[in-house]
Amino acid sequence: MTHPRALSLLLIGLATSCATQPPPKPTAAATETPAPPRPEPFPVAFVPAEPADAPRPPAPAAVLLRGGTVMTAAGRTFAPGHVLVVDGSIASVGEGPGVAPEGARVVDATGRFLTPGLIDSHSHMGVYPIPGSSGNSDGNEVGDPTTSGVWAEHGFWPQDPALPRAVAGGITTIQVLPGSANLIGGRSFTAKLKLKGSAREMRFPGAPQGLKMACGENPKRVYGEHRNGLPSTRMGNVFGYRKAFQDALEYRRRWLKYERDLSLWRDRLERERLHPTTPTAPAEGNKPAEPPGPLDPPDPPGRDLEHETLAKVLDGTILVHNHCYRADEMNLMLDLAKQYHFKIRSFHHALEAYKLRDRLASEGVAVSTWADWWGFKMEGLDGIPENAPLVAAAGARAIIHSDSGSEVRHLNQEAAKALAAGKRLGLVLDDNEALRWITANPAWALGVEEKTGTLTVGKMGDVVVWDRHPFSVYAKAAQVYIDGELVFDRGTARQVTDFEVTLPHSGDTAPAAGVLP
Repeated sequence: MTHPRALSLLLIGLATSCATQPPPKPTAAATETPAPPRPEPFPVAFVPAEPADAPRPPAPAAVLLRGGTVMTAAGRTFAPGHVLVVDGSIASVGEGPGVAPEGARVVDATGRFLTPGLIDSHSHMGVYPIPGSSGNSDGNEVGDPTTSGVWAEHGFWPQDPALPRAVAGGITTIQVLPGSANLIGGRSFTAKLKLKGSAREMRFPGAPQGLKMACGENPKRVYGEHRNGLPSTRMGNVFGYRKAFQDALEYRRRWLKYERDLSLWRDRLERERLHPTTPTAPAEGNKPAEPPGPLDPPDPPGRDLEHETLAKVLDGTILVHNHCYRADEMNLMLDLAKQYHFKIRSFHHALEAYKLRDRLASEGVAVSTWADWWGFKMEGLDGIPENAPLVAAAGARAIIHSDSGSEVRHLNQEAAKALAAGKRLGLVLDDNEALRWITANPAWALGVEEKTGTLTVGKMGDVVVWDRHPFSVYAKAAQVYIDGELVFDRGTARQVTDFEVTLPHSGDTAPAAGVLP
């Protein structure tokens, strides 16, 4: 039995012991200030998208053209043959009359010739329209020798009276280029000649843009002789190209780094979403815990519209079309392209292309030239009528272009002249090859060879019906179809732009239907 006094002493001792021991340390959870919430990341920098092609209108009713001689520009000729266009695309081409689907329009083309729609790879229609005036001259932006940021599309006037006259000559597609005053003149665009109210509506769907560059006399004359600036020599020309592409190369590298960093940032953001970061307790004191690192996206480089165009050239999404007459300058430009790892798609005018035709063939560069223009300036003195045939015979792609709102109306006869010059020289060339100079080859140069340029199943229904062989000096386009739609019929109506509708005509009556001035 415990003595009452002893029990009292024990209880007093226990109480004293408890009072003198330090209190237990608070847990970390009791002292830590919650981490502030992570701020919302800044939005990713907005880069405006380039305007999309206009919506395509509904396809016209099917049309069967039968009974004529079909020159496909793909190596075969059918006489008589047929071309069937359904939903805007070629559904059948071959021998005989073909089979008309229910509801199709049937056109008797007996005694006539059918070809693909003609393509002019070098046009200034719309940017240098007729009638010529300073108020409508929008092809050269001559404030600086390098203007890669401008677009021909933005200066294109769809009411140019030259456009329907080109259609009457069998032209269905054109490349509209800036002029050649500048070293780098800006972006070109490819248009289908279904007349609309804006350049965007006339765009060839899905066609890549081009870049107009110019060698030789024009830039050094415009900036040297007229402005006492740079370039004033061909040395200055090349310096201008090199500087522009070097700047674009460095600009492109900055954007590639930004895109890499942006991708890493998005990966990190996703990991954080799946596995949120838990803040750790501070080592000492009562300092609030820091939030996890910032999740703002990387800052993009400043956007430069000049460099952006050339960066797309370096990426291969914009095709280079280079105005260049002399062989030495074409060789120089090919070397420059190799230095900066881009391709020249086509040399334009190129009157001395025959002097380097083997190199052009081996490097896959097309030549867009005239049949017989020469001698109008120093760099044009060595032009010969056999230029295009010699280029073709070497295995390169020869193209007959117009560079003219009037010559475009008889591009078929320009090709015929070049073919005749080649035959006089003894070259083995046929009608199919010459037809390709104004159809398949320019389609390739414009990057649309999978869509047009030959009468082939699956391609666009761009067809010209000629009243006789298209290489006859008397040949005229009787009908022109674009995407299967009849856009010109010589026997029924004259096609004019809105600009001409309100113009006064001499006499009391309008021009007769089907008559083109």
